[in-house]
Amino acid sequence: MTSKGPEGEHPSVTLFRQYLRIRTVQPQPDYGAAVAFLEERARQLGLSCQKVEVAPGYVVTVLTWPGTNPTLPSLLLNSHTDVVPVFEEHWSHGPFEAFKDPEGFIYARGAQDMKCVSIQYLEAVRRLKAEGRRFPRTIHMTFVPDEEVGGHRGMELFVQRPEFQALRAGFALDEGLANPTDAFTVFYSERSPWWVRFTSTGKPGHGSRFIEDTAAEKLLRVVNSVLAFREKERQRLLSNPHLKEGAVTSVNLTKLEGGVAFNVVPATMSACFDFRVAPDVDMKAFEKQLQSWCQEAGEGVALEFAQKWTESRMTSTTDSDPWWAAFSQACKDMNLTLEPQIFPAATDSRYLRAVGIPALGFSPMNRTPVLLHDHNERLHEAVFLRGVDIYTHLLPALASVPALASDS
Repeated sequence: MTSKGPEGEHPSVTLFRQYLRIRTVQPQPDYGAAVAFLEERARQLGLSCQKVEVAPGYVVTVLTWPGTNPTLPSLLLNSHTDVVPVFEEHWSHGPFEAFKDPEGFIYARGAQDMKCVSIQYLEAVRRLKAEGRRFPRTIHMTFVPDEEVGGHRGMELFVQRPEFQALRAGFALDEGLANPTDAFTVFYSERSPWWVRFTSTGKPGHGSRFIEDTAAEKLLRVVNSVLAFREKERQRLLSNPHLKEGAVTSVNLTKLEGGVAFNVVPATMSACFDFRVAPDVDMKAFEKQLQSWCQEAGEGVALEFAQKWTESRMTSTTDSDPWWAAFSQACKDMNLTLEPQIFPAATDSRYLRAVGIPALGFSPMNRTPVLLHDHNERLHEAVFLRGVDIYTHLLPALASVPALASDS
């Protein structure tokens, strides 16, 4: 038995707060401390612990609970260990203190995104093991680095490794978002990040002259084309109450670059945009659209991609799909209302889906404002503990999905 924590606090909450105090904050996360914490969890739970260094200093930690039928593809429970930077002056409590106020709200960077889920997985497994339960499918818990900066030295490399293939994942759970209503959001796909830099070259000269064909005027035409497209998508979202944010393509102007002095007309200027492309968009046609905006702007306008994800996949949410049927039925048994959606941003689920593993994004936090990446990120301890209960029901359902035709 785990003893009660401070002032009779639930031991799962104590563990959660302990994990929140590990400063895995970008751009210099203390990954060593997180791995040591997870190794200790594995030791206490009697789980095997594998450490896979996917890049120098970037370790994926895998905790494994073997199933009774190891020939079946496994259940993968993924979470990331890193958290985004903080502006401490905007926080009412230290972002790495895991301060709990008298009402039970725990303030910390990572409280929602997504250290809560990591501990909920671990505590659900602890409960199930303590009850002597066993399930046909093996359960792997993966704790990955680097997600908050794109997963390029985390999940993106891990899915290409033999150690990942050896896990034989059949289905995965990963992060979702809080939902301020009574419902729980579940994500079956996500938008694709396209980071585009448009660069315009034109005639330079003295700032006092009417110079024709300048870089700035041509770049402005591209910017206007993109912003007109943005407004069209925004109106499409606003005019249809059934559409959620993830179902349309968003774009924001994030950087303008160029110029050397007030009185010099620059020869080169560029504008950077963050597009999030909806999963039903024809990617080739969309890229042609971007190219046509360059051509319409004039000679010497080109684009390049800083990021371009084209492997968009959707996980089935039809009742005939055994994984979805098991997930949704377990939720129904707990009287949870699900809202299936397309994730508006990007998570590590995209790398899992791209290698053919169906994945759902699910962070069981309802009646909770979405505060990921925000100042004063917080989570109520009762919502956190209910999440442990939810996984304690979900994991048996998913780890007991009978053998599928695709499993052989």
